[in-house]
Amino acid sequence: MAGRRIPWLNVAALVGVAVAATLIVAGNVHGHAGERLLNVSYDPTRELYRDIDAQFVADQDKAGLPHVEIGQSHGGSSRQARLSIAGELQPDVVTLGLPSDIEALRKRGLVAKDWATRLPNASRPYTSTIVFVVRQGNPHAIHDWPDLIRPGVEVITPDPKTSGNGKLTALAAWGAIVTRGGSEAQARDYLKSFYEHAPFLVVAAREAGTAFAVEKLGDVHVAWENEALREVAESHGALQVVYPPVSILAEPSVAWVDANVARHGTAALARAYLQYLYTDAAQETIARDGYRPSDARVLARHADSLPPLALFNVTAIARDWDDAQEKFFADDAIIDTVYRPKPR
Repeated sequence: MAGRRIPWLNVAALVGVAVAATLIVAGNVHGHAGERLLNVSYDPTRELYRDIDAQFVADQDKAGLPHVEIGQSHGGSSRQARLSIAGELQPDVVTLGLPSDIEALRKRGLVAKDWATRLPNASRPYTSTIVFVVRQGNPHAIHDWPDLIRPGVEVITPDPKTSGNGKLTALAAWGAIVTRGGSEAQARDYLKSFYEHAPFLVVAAREAGTAFAVEKLGDVHVAWENEALREVAESHGALQVVYPPVSILAEPSVAWVDANVARHGTAALARAYLQYLYTDAAQETIARDGYRPSDARVLARHADSLPPLALFNVTAIARDWDDAQEKFFADDAIIDTVYRPKPR
């Protein structure tokens, strides 16, 4: 239940209650004794897995299989991984924001070495990217990454030490410089300025969205694409999405947690649950909820809301996701040289 210690925004008390309730449900599935799963996920996926879980359970029931109960836990992706490693959360499956967060579990012996090859598309049932949300009319004329560091612009973004959104924002910002001919020194200077324009750094994506969309703080929210689409839809015309000309291909990844499913007796169910993410029905739900499905045919059907984008791979700025974690986010790595924690 350690996830309940997240410092939620005061005006977002209802959100905090909802998260606490989710974690209570998740906590109740520890010590499995039947068809129960705990999915430990990253912050913005509450609605996605609410919808996916309902479909999966209904399919199981329709097939005459034992009824399944699925608990959800949500928070900053890297923080969720750390809680799982510490045993404060005991997931059967993890559906996290970055492959490096699952690699952290693999390095502790919780997930098998071959986890990325056990499911289609390198165990990535959907992708995403980082975009901007601005006030309607875009009063600060924000279109590209350099616009975020103009005088007077306040940027709302999560902490890159705790949040997958925060990490991907830093990587996207760095890549926006170096993939367009800038040097790493210029990228470092840009990141330093970027964090100077952030009045605070919250621990997770949804909290950042609440600060921007509900509290109306800041001038631009640098967000997951799915979060941006949700915020705009719920704003009733008060917000709009801006797609920068350069951003990163985000690759959320999934795995069953071998050490836990062996103890819980849920290996087959956990595998079936994650395989379900690749079905036509689940891929449609993924697209409707603002994520980019791995099935190209489904993605094409949703091109009106998920337009084609030119995104750079992590290999444009590091050897792979694990190398990016070490290069940017390890102690005394790049991020530690350009930012300081700014809690609310």
